[in-house]
Amino acid sequence: MSGPDKRVETKLAKGGRRKQWRGSLVNVPVERASTILFDSIAELDRGRPELGTYRYGLQGTATHWALAEALTELEPGAAGTALFSSGLAAVTTALLAVLSPGDELLAPDAVYGPTRRFCDTVLKRYGVATRYYDPAAVPEPGERTRALFLESPGSLTMEVQDVPGLCALARARGIVTLLDNTWATPLFFPAMAAGVDISILAATKYVAGHADVLIGAVTATAEHFRPLQTLAWDLGHSLSPDDAWLGSRGLRTMAVRLRQHETSALKLAQWLKARPEVGLVLHPALPDCPGHEFWKRDFLGSSGLFTFELKGAGPAARTAFIEQLELFGIGYSWGGYESLVLPVDPVRTVSAPPAANLVRLHVGLEDPDDLIDDLAQAFRKQQ
Repeated sequence: MSGPDKRVETKLAKGGRRKQWRGSLVNVPVERASTILFDSIAELDRGRPELGTYRYGLQGTATHWALAEALTELEPGAAGTALFSSGLAAVTTALLAVLSPGDELLAPDAVYGPTRRFCDTVLKRYGVATRYYDPAAVPEPGERTRALFLESPGSLTMEVQDVPGLCALARARGIVTLLDNTWATPLFFPAMAAGVDISILAATKYVAGHADVLIGAVTATAEHFRPLQTLAWDLGHSLSPDDAWLGSRGLRTMAVRLRQHETSALKLAQWLKARPEVGLVLHPALPDCPGHEFWKRDFLGSSGLFTFELKGAGPAARTAFIEQLELFGIGYSWGGYESLVLPVDPVRTVSAPPAANLVRLHVGLEDPDDLIDDLAQAFRKQQ
């Protein structure tokens, strides 16, 4: 193990690599198993399922435990991490773990679309009400409010929330806080240090980093981890050991990749800001992004995802612009080594997006000057 006093780069390189799990190998190997064999009935009947104890494939093997432990070490104060087959599975299970019929959930109006759909369909069907709030405002909890969901920055329009302030408000009211921390990861925003109870990652993105695996992870405090992990097993959630191994492999280089994503994305954002075709550039590290003051106060860096507005252009012009790009793939997800582009039209019910006719970029690991040249040629072809 890397130890709680080590710096984050060391934790990424050493975390989860217990000698008892890897032997003389550098990496913990892939252990594929459904059935675990016991030496006696007494051993079979002993205890309950625990992380780190071989019992059944659903509870994992050393391949899973290595990734879970490494992710837990990135959040000082966390009790453990549960792994899932996707980021959405991580979000939905975390919500189910803290909500019951009759409860109310507060969620930001800029929340990730599939999360909103889950709230408006599944949670509603089981008697949980979701009240959306302006991500730039402080929500007022009600008598039935049980959980406060945070997404900072918002996945389409990049609003940064006052997470420490909102967590303090929630704690004073006995409300559980959950944060989708995929954009920043614990490297750029240590969630537990800000007061978050449950931190969620679509580890598909920057943890895995290579656009070849789906992983979700939920890291929680001692109060919430055991109920969360138990519910995940009760629902039958499982992550492939091969995918867990890929997650651990990606984790080792995450700090290096994130810094490159940060540098390149900032270069593109500043270049776009000077273009006459571009209106608002929604990048948390830029002063005119909503909530920039919270980013500057609380974050240790910025990643590769941001959004910009095509000024004076309609949907057809936006489509034509995107389809002229050669180095940006058109596709969902982000966080991999490859640059991506999408047209985005945020769905809001209580607040207005900060801009319209938006284009979202994920800036990958290509040379940023080549990416700028690509954007420039697409703008020229629009003239």
